[in-house]
Amino acid sequence: MLDKRVAAAALKPRHGEAFGARALRAVRRTVSSSAAREVAGAAATAEVLQQAVTTGRQIAVTSIRGGSGKTTLAALLGATFAHYRQDPVLLVEADPALGSLPLRLGAESLRWTTGDLAALVEPQMSLLDVTGYLVQLPGNAWLLPGSQGQVGAMLDTKGYERVMVALRRYFGVTVVDCETLPAEVARTALSAAQARVLTVPATLEGIASTRAVLEWMRNLPRHVLASTVLVLTEIAPHPGLDLAKATEELTATGVTVKVLPYDRHLAAGGVIRTDLLARATRDAVTRLAADVFQLSQKQR
Repeated sequence: MLDKRVAAAALKPRHGEAFGARALRAVRRTVSSSAAREVAGAAATAEVLQQAVTTGRQIAVTSIRGGSGKTTLAALLGATFAHYRQDPVLLVEADPALGSLPLRLGAESLRWTTGDLAALVEPQMSLLDVTGYLVQLPGNAWLLPGSQGQVGAMLDTKGYERVMVALRRYFGVTVVDCETLPAEVARTALSAAQARVLTVPATLEGIASTRAVLEWMRNLPRHVLASTVLVLTEIAPHPGLDLAKATEELTATGVTVKVLPYDRHLAAGGVIRTDLLARATRDAVTRLAADVFQLSQKQR
């Protein structure tokens, strides 16, 4: 939740893409024969995202360092699933140290936290009972915050596991915004989820650190690495990195690698408005959500 005094300092939200670039793309699309292919591709992606699930799919989003866009990507994935799916979607903040997920999602009030619910949740609860402890978001999405904007909120692995096991049956997809690795709850979330997203800043330092983390992940059960998607996030408009070569280098380690392009709207911070995202950002996030969901469907 954003303090109103702080919110007053924010400028008007910017579109993720400059007007000139949007206009040029619209003209090119009008005269291009690729429009039909775009529509067909979008329909195929939507079909994947709308697949039914037998048990709730849990997707853990983590990173190897702060500032890599972890929480932003978790919010984007949650919004994407909520847009396409008919069943309820849950976003869980398992990063209690003043996490920013409620801010990015535009939550106006916070009551119960992940740690609070761990002490309250019971197997006999109905969906209506459970949602009474959650923050309602647009569409069919719900949020379980990690803190109430206070330093020192705690969440241990037992509490996390209790909440996630209890809530899994109520929600078709749950996106978990984890602490950065190698935090204990983040490791637990990675192991328990059906799919994982690891965000990495698109910098030379980020790539170097990631190789070490991937080597560490090789010591985890084999399915963990196989169902992990590595997302290179462009946190600056010109990262000074050959993304194609970086993607090729990391793909050789056995993980799926995607790129989240720089977006002016996301870079400004604050509440994410999907209508202000650049077209490239929306397309990248939608494809990523479909890929991650398909990976999750392969796990029990």
